[in-house]
Amino acid sequence: MAGPLKASLMSVHVVAFGNERGGFSEDNQQSSLIWTYLGRSALISETESSLLLNSANHVGNPVFTKYQACVFGNVRLVVHDCPFWDIFDSDWYTSQNLIGGADIIVIKYSVNDKSSFQEVKDSYVPMIKRALNHCSIPVIISAVGARKSEVPCTCPLCTSDRGSCVTASEGIQLAKELGATYLELHSLSDFYIGKYFGGVLEYFMIQSLNQKSSEKMKKRKSHKCHGVKPPQLEQPEKLPILKGEASHYNSDLHNLLICCQCVDVIFYSEDLKEVIEAHKIVLCSVSHVFMLLFNVKSPADIQDSSIIRTAQTLFAVNSEAVFPVFNRGSPCGPPVRVIVKDSFFCFCLSDILHFIYSELQSVESLTYHFDPEYPQGADFLKMLEGAFQWELLEEDIKKKLKDPGEVELVLEKVKCILKTPGKVNSSKTCRSHQTSRPLQLCDTSLRLFFNTNVLADVIFQIQGDTVPAHRAVLVARCEVMAAMFNGSYIEANSFLVPVYGVSKDTFLSFLEYLYTDSCCPASILQAMSLLICAEMYQISRLQHICELYIITQLQSMPSRELVSTSLSIVSLLRKAKFHNSDCLSTWLLHFIATNYLIFSQKPEFQDLSAEERNFVEMHRWPSSMYLKQLADYRNYINSQKCHCIVM
Repeated sequence: MAGPLKASLMSVHVVAFGNERGGFSEDNQQSSLIWTYLGRSALISETESSLLLNSANHVGNPVFTKYQACVFGNVRLVVHDCPFWDIFDSDWYTSQNLIGGADIIVIKYSVNDKSSFQEVKDSYVPMIKRALNHCSIPVIISAVGARKSEVPCTCPLCTSDRGSCVTASEGIQLAKELGATYLELHSLSDFYIGKYFGGVLEYFMIQSLNQKSSEKMKKRKSHKCHGVKPPQLEQPEKLPILKGEASHYNSDLHNLLICCQCVDVIFYSEDLKEVIEAHKIVLCSVSHVFMLLFNVKSPADIQDSSIIRTAQTLFAVNSEAVFPVFNRGSPCGPPVRVIVKDSFFCFCLSDILHFIYSELQSVESLTYHFDPEYPQGADFLKMLEGAFQWELLEEDIKKKLKDPGEVELVLEKVKCILKTPGKVNSSKTCRSHQTSRPLQLCDTSLRLFFNTNVLADVIFQIQGDTVPAHRAVLVARCEVMAAMFNGSYIEANSFLVPVYGVSKDTFLSFLEYLYTDSCCPASILQAMSLLICAEMYQISRLQHICELYIITQLQSMPSRELVSTSLSIVSLLRKAKFHNSDCLSTWLLHFIATNYLIFSQKPEFQDLSAEERNFVEMHRWPSSMYLKQLADYRNYINSQKCHCIVM
């Protein structure tokens, strides 16, 4: 053997269990897998071995062989080769110590000794699994030898030698149970030992050395600055999450049709029987035909002969002389009477208007189709929803009109009513996902009539200025205004309605939300003003939108901006509490506590109530305990004249 081992900084411990010598004719040490590897590997040097005997059970037989060598130049390699599995029975303490101190475990067996393999699998592998329960030690399972059959087979599915030999599939299953790496070594040649087994073993050696090196570096870092650790700064508490409210824009407008409030148009059949009541503002928001019918636009403005022809052939606005004169409470006079000339269309008009009212946003989105360049998102979902509602409309019309030809004619008229001027409709269907050129619907919306005198039937007086609006939209979208315009209040029969306590800009933003179901405040202060207006008119969803806007803007502010801003967070907190915005007020208190070092230096911090101050102190970040520990740590470092690399 070689001379004494060189001193090394690190070591790798390998423990090998099992007897693989049944796979070869020789029965001596030279046929050992471990001995062969240590003797042939170019990375191994200065190998020594010693035998340990257990006189109680194996007189003259070694319980295990201990090898020591150098690997990778100066790394100490220690290998314990245990050929007898009953070490687990005879010397439990030694076997547990071997596994506990191992960096790598090798389990080896002969492929021609199935009875021994079965005993190992049933009796000793469960012991190893229990010993490795809380460890991540790599395990290598080596199936050694050539199977004794006419043609040696390595196929996992082969059954030619399954009766007397250990098949590859059995070895693979054992490896799965232990989470091990499975190797088949048909001989102890340079290829199988040096490159195959040796390559895997040396890979795990390197992994073990890297792990030990990393742990050693961590220990070194932990002992710096005389072994005193700096205080650990905990993460701040997570700010409360505000959940938005789902839109009920479509249902609001649909309910307007059902409740028949603020009606300004009535449809009649040709025999002057009332069919359904409706609202000019809603009809004109989706159709140029109705714009033409109610004089919102002229034929010269539309310049589409099909729309003009549809308006002339399908509808007729009649004078009031034909009908009984009565007043439905509107200060703008009686509703407009419209005769529907087409009997089939008139028969289905109720379903058509319910389709328009219930899915107004989706109807607008049907102008789009499946195109890779079309942006996916909320509008895309509205398009799908609108296509679904169109299918429902088709089904409703088919139930009323049994003749497919009549159904097709009515649907074509609906398409003509909803089309965009200058666009050609598909002749088959408006389902966006079934046509290469879907229905081109009218691209107008209620936004077109926001803050305009067109069809306006109420004027708000605010700060010496006027803002036109439409009662139907206001009543549909706001319960407070519905009570105001339909109750016994003076506003019910007034064309001019004064508004107090709100600025014109804020009120315009409020009306814009009612018309479009969206808003975009210009600043945090404007969002707070809009929140107050929404609370006054009891529009909870708009309140949530304003709360989310304020929170988003504050969260995006960098610390230096929070220090220098003139915006008073405490003032926002006061307003949020006063106007019943509990979610926002709770969030603002957490925000102040999370940025304690910034807000505690501001004069407004003194305006917090005792209860609010206690809440902030309880949830402050960083905590007073951490700051005290940090001061003590700095004093200690200064007293030791050691520069702190952490703080």
